[in-house]
Amino acid sequence: MSVSTATVPAGPVYPPKARRLVIILVAMLGTIMTMIDATIANVALPHVRATFGVTQEQINWVLTSFVVSTAVVVPATGFLEQVLGRKWLFAGSLIGFTLSSALAGLAWNLDVLIVSRILQGLTGAAIAPMAQAILYDNNPPEERVRAMTIWSMGVIIAPVLGPPLGGWITENYSWRWVFYINVPIGIAGAIGALLFIPLPKHERYTFDGFGYGLIVIGLTAIQLMLDRGSQLDWFDSNEIWAELAIGVAALWMFLIHTMTAKAPLIPRRVFTDRNFVLACLFTAANSGALMAISALLAPMLQGLYNYGTTDAGLLMMPRGVAMAFSMMTAGWMMKRFGPRFLILLGIIFSASGLYLLTGISPDMDSRLFIMSGAVQGVGLGWFFLAINIMGFATLAPELRTYGASMLALARSYSGSVLIAVFTADFAANVQINHAEISAQADPTILQLLTSGLIDQFGIRGADYVGLIDLVVNKQALTIAYINAYYAMMWITLAGLPLVIFARLPKTMVGAPPQVEAH
Repeated sequence: MSVSTATVPAGPVYPPKARRLVIILVAMLGTIMTMIDATIANVALPHVRATFGVTQEQINWVLTSFVVSTAVVVPATGFLEQVLGRKWLFAGSLIGFTLSSALAGLAWNLDVLIVSRILQGLTGAAIAPMAQAILYDNNPPEERVRAMTIWSMGVIIAPVLGPPLGGWITENYSWRWVFYINVPIGIAGAIGALLFIPLPKHERYTFDGFGYGLIVIGLTAIQLMLDRGSQLDWFDSNEIWAELAIGVAALWMFLIHTMTAKAPLIPRRVFTDRNFVLACLFTAANSGALMAISALLAPMLQGLYNYGTTDAGLLMMPRGVAMAFSMMTAGWMMKRFGPRFLILLGIIFSASGLYLLTGISPDMDSRLFIMSGAVQGVGLGWFFLAINIMGFATLAPELRTYGASMLALARSYSGSVLIAVFTADFAANVQINHAEISAQADPTILQLLTSGLIDQFGIRGADYVGLIDLVVNKQALTIAYINAYYAMMWITLAGLPLVIFARLPKTMVGAPPQVEAH
């Protein structure tokens, strides 16, 4: 008599615990390295500018070229993973990022530095999304909460820690070491990826080259318009009009193509999930504001308040420390109040930190900077972890890889756009403020110029006109910074009404999304 036996499908096989720990370390090395690189050069820009003798508009390309090139590759991450395999894509990206970082450190002129930053963005774009997939794919469900927390802390806190780290390196060594520091980290990460990350089976899919070309052209043209607008007097220039037309036309064609193509670059169902679309909007507004703050705070602390490079970086550090603390408490709070409440609370705290910054004055100590950074950091930590919950709560499992790529695109490109917008607006605002304040100046102001003020500005003799101009410049800069922080605050608060449209199933409350690898 024969006995029939049912075959039980084999479940996923996970690496041993020790190997999983190494994989977590390798994945986080790559994530932190690339995310820090988006902001670590901020406080070093004045030194780079002095080395090459270029204008402020030219030096801004060191930041925006990296972010734009990252945004260009992110939409193709899913296809690249299917073609190359996750292990080879991750290791190859680390190797390419390491080599381009070395080139950035060796740069002998601004053009070489910008090219190397473009290469950094192109090679590093897939590292963070791949790291997230690697952490989930190689950890059993009961350990994915920890993996999610580790990855989220790296993605959110690393850009905040970039300025203080960059300041310390620049002041104690050279701005070139801001890039050289990536070389040993990248080598260690690439070796670890090749030795320890498994090579899962994967299928190859058709690549939507037409759609990819449209989104690359559209994003690049819009970014060029934003970066070159202030140099070319905006819409008085034919080039700006051409870039705007090309960008809008390409993005509109991409939208139509996505709605009608048989196999678009990003599946249409991704954009029909209301929670995910809201998460993208929230991420774009808050991540963009966070990166714009980093770009404005460093030159403000150094130029307006005369802090050294290291001190300026340290004054920006409370934001990162507060974010780490709030993210550790976010899980407990979500279990009791739900992600929606945490998003609301995060927005309010983040906006409150920006509101505190609007209270700056030309002569003040560092307490306001520390307090505003801490308040904003607490809010951002709660907000971003809860947004990850909301974004993937109702998204189909087979769409989560595409969703992660779109969130990464929203995070990186919004930062690039807002940096360009606020930089251009700030420069124009300073000129307007200077003209208006100068028009109000009259000889009676000379009565306010005591010997103490003269000593403070380092001026001797009767050069009162020059002294008045220094005072006017400082006031014009202060007002321009205040206006920028007000604008960022309103951008952050604009998302508050959208929270009511979120629909979160109860089973997802308090549990991070389990993004599966496909």
